[in-house]
Amino acid sequence: MKITAILAFVLVVVSTPIQAWKSFVAFLGLVLVTSLLAKIPFGILARRSLIEIPFVFFALLMPFFGNGETIEIGPLTLYKAGLIAGASIIAKGTLGVLMAVILSTTTTAREILRGLERLKLPAIMVQIASFMLRYVNVISDEMERMKIARESRGFIATGIKHWKILATSAAALFIRSYERGERVHLAMLARGFTGSLPHTEAKKVDPRMWFTAFLLPVFALIFSLIFRVIG
Repeated sequence: MKITAILAFVLVVVSTPIQAWKSFVAFLGLVLVTSLLAKIPFGILARRSLIEIPFVFFALLMPFFGNGETIEIGPLTLYKAGLIAGASIIAKGTLGVLMAVILSTTTTAREILRGLERLKLPAIMVQIASFMLRYVNVISDEMERMKIARESRGFIATGIKHWKILATSAAALFIRSYERGERVHLAMLARGFTGSLPHTEAKKVDPRMWFTAFLLPVFALIFSLIFRVIG
């Protein structure tokens, strides 16, 4: 339900031209209200959205490249098409990232995977994602132990000359991870695993919850149409 509602919201955001800037102000207001209702502090929302910084840097460079009409801002010559495209990437990308942060903060990884499964995402992809999330900490701990073992023998990576040793360690970590995955899979088969994980949640959702969830994309669509009409 949450995944579908957020995808609908993102679809409305992406389909709205950046020239209708008032719509994006309204979209941001909807995101902040959603965060407030979900009891997510704005500080956490801002910190977790920093993941989009590389895309922001890319968007900031776009006005300096292109062709067509240019705009003079002090000593800078900016291309209008690049300026519009960069602003669009920043605005739409930021809103998408904020909604993804809200989803990940209010929903457990297992619930997200279960939602993707019910949305008919291929079962093998759901299983791969499930095992990745389950064992990422195990692999991280294994990598940390290997690092401690190297340092206890006096090894400190200081430059390119040590890349061979680090590559060997990475290969060993991959082999250990692969073997661990094989053992886990065989253990699951021995316990009756048939390709899908057991679920205990209710199979049906109250229609009122669907109505509440889809208020977000519906309001976004209304704002988009209104501000596109009135300019």
